[in-house]
Amino acid sequence: MTDNLRLHGFNNLTSSLSFNIYDICYAKTEEQRRAYIDYIDELYNAERLTQILKDVTNIIGAHVLNISRQDYEPHGASVTILIAEHELEETDPEQLEPGPGPLPETVVAHLDKSHVTVHSYPESHPDNGISTFRLDIDVSTCGHISPLKALNYLIHSFDSDIVTMDYRVRGFTRDVDGRKLFIDHDITSIQDYLAEDTKQAYQMMDVNVYQENMFHTKMLLKDFELENYLFGTSRRDITFEEARDIEGRLRKEMLEIFYSRNMD
Repeated sequence: MTDNLRLHGFNNLTSSLSFNIYDICYAKTEEQRRAYIDYIDELYNAERLTQILKDVTNIIGAHVLNISRQDYEPHGASVTILIAEHELEETDPEQLEPGPGPLPETVVAHLDKSHVTVHSYPESHPDNGISTFRLDIDVSTCGHISPLKALNYLIHSFDSDIVTMDYRVRGFTRDVDGRKLFIDHDITSIQDYLAEDTKQAYQMMDVNVYQENMFHTKMLLKDFELENYLFGTSRRDITFEEARDIEGRLRKEMLEIFYSRNMD
């Protein structure tokens, strides 16, 4: 779209980004599994998640209207923030171009209205020692700037084994001649908005439906070091046979999540 595009009224397209991360670990004993869940629950409690969303809000240049947050029993937390921003006199052309968005310390342009939400899902398998933590973040905006500009910050905020991202532009707006516009920026893939170090670190796969303005990208961490996946124990404390078995379980869990299907 050209920078001098004139709209009839305001831009009421809705752009929605769903960002899901998975952290996988192995906790051998029941005590270690409980400790892992407690650790995750404390690390990503409602207060911490609220701060994460405030950081996203700062990146997109909005201000907070309302915050609703909740810690759940026995585990998990959710936060929803309604945010808004003044109308922009001009749209920064860089905000319409594909490319990695800023990190928190960078000042950026503004959004009109939007909301951000986050939910945590800690889970531990009772039999095979695999524990999986999922964090879901949704950023929905109305206006000129895509929520994809917050993606760079979100990915760099977590050490994620698996990431899945869905982006969709819904509705339509009109130009001054009455012509409907169903998307207001060029995009071929969510990968266009990822930093180069992220692309190098992850195996990635796209499923895009261009005619419906729907884009899906999933990422699997390339490097696998068993020591990084052991909770409450160390590689030197287990035998070679145990290490091989644990690595097989972890890799199976990660591949099942990445490909969204169970594997024998």
